[in-house]
Amino acid sequence: MSDALDQTTPAATPDALADLRDAAFSFADFAQNIGESLLRPWIAYQIAIALGVFALAHLVTAILKPRMHSWMRSREGWPTWRMRMLVMLHRRLRLLVYVILIWITVLIMRELTWPSRSYLLGIIANLASAWFFVAFFTRFIHNSLLRAIIRYGAWIWVTLSIVNFTDEAQTLLENVAFELGTMRLSLWTVLQAIIILAVLFAGARFLSTVSSSTIRKNEDISPSMQVLSIKFLQVLLYGSAFFIGMRTVGLDLTGLAVLSGAIGVGLGFGLQKVVSNLVSGIIILLDKSIKPGDVISLGETFGWINSLGARYVSVVTRDGKEYLIPNEDLITGQVVNWSHSSDYVRLDIFFGAAYDDDPQKVRRLAVDAAQSVARVLGKPRAPVCHVVGFGDSSVDYILRFWIMDPTGGLTNVRGAVFLALWDTFKENDISIPFPQREVRMLEEG
Repeated sequence: MSDALDQTTPAATPDALADLRDAAFSFADFAQNIGESLLRPWIAYQIAIALGVFALAHLVTAILKPRMHSWMRSREGWPTWRMRMLVMLHRRLRLLVYVILIWITVLIMRELTWPSRSYLLGIIANLASAWFFVAFFTRFIHNSLLRAIIRYGAWIWVTLSIVNFTDEAQTLLENVAFELGTMRLSLWTVLQAIIILAVLFAGARFLSTVSSSTIRKNEDISPSMQVLSIKFLQVLLYGSAFFIGMRTVGLDLTGLAVLSGAIGVGLGFGLQKVVSNLVSGIIILLDKSIKPGDVISLGETFGWINSLGARYVSVVTRDGKEYLIPNEDLITGQVVNWSHSSDYVRLDIFFGAAYDDDPQKVRRLAVDAAQSVARVLGKPRAPVCHVVGFGDSSVDYILRFWIMDPTGGLTNVRGAVFLALWDTFKENDISIPFPQREVRMLEEG
């Protein structure tokens, strides 16, 4: 049993522990040297100078910040990205002023005194500059948690680089590791992967945003193809960023591919509906059966398509409700697309008039009433009215008219035509009959 345990224990473990111990001792010696250096007089006055420069930067910022804010408010026509950069600079104006002033101080002292008398100020200037650039560029990362990790991680690493302590830190991080099958993952590898992936994903997001804006502005591309192109571009950019990041770090993706294949088979049985909706979404985008802006009816839901998603379609109704309809329902169910091939929609209204009224006059007045409504189209799609039957109490008519803005609603335009019919019939003494019942009381025989 002991021989088996000895064979399974990694032989490099004692060396790894020794490297970890040496790195920890190096950090302790470095901290001790810093403590001793702070007691020297020429180090103390450099710290005092740095604090004085910070106070001066705070005073200058208090003067410049309101002026810069007023100037920014007057730049109304500037692009959004430029205004966003100005806002970020405005928020970090004090740090920017401090970086400028501290570097001016370092350059002056290097000309007037020995280089050792400005050595600490040079380190402080480098650290302040690094913090400014890291804080500025990490603002482009939208995820707050990831932004904080990248910001503080990058600043710590830059700090170690400035004080020439990166080798010891890298050794320490590489010795904190664990094995996953045949793959060895160290803390150093994980940190590298996080930083590289964050940078690549930020770049992919920027390219995706710019490309999507360009595609949406191209009027030669249909709305459905615009959505499909944007989705395909996002998958391509983010997928490329992930694999490039993994390969840059040095991770072997062969094991990951086998693992993902096994997971995919397992999830395939439990996520059939999700996969079906994804495939249905691609089919909808390819066959252009529906597109953003179309007016559709599905069951009792009537509204216009707000957006096409990977899993569902957003349909907004006239009362402001937003229905998220799975893509599979649009493929397998019967969908009425009121604006698929054209925006023209025909509406029918049924009404009745008394038998004493001239049917020709009723038809003519009904057409005139429909044409008086603004949304009703004229020639060549002018309204028509026909007799469709003789009822118990009235002659039955159908009034047909066309509109070309179904997104404006159907019920409201029907109501407007009904009101126009009412006013027109009242002005021309056309009566709209209603069923009447006569009750007779029979005498007892």
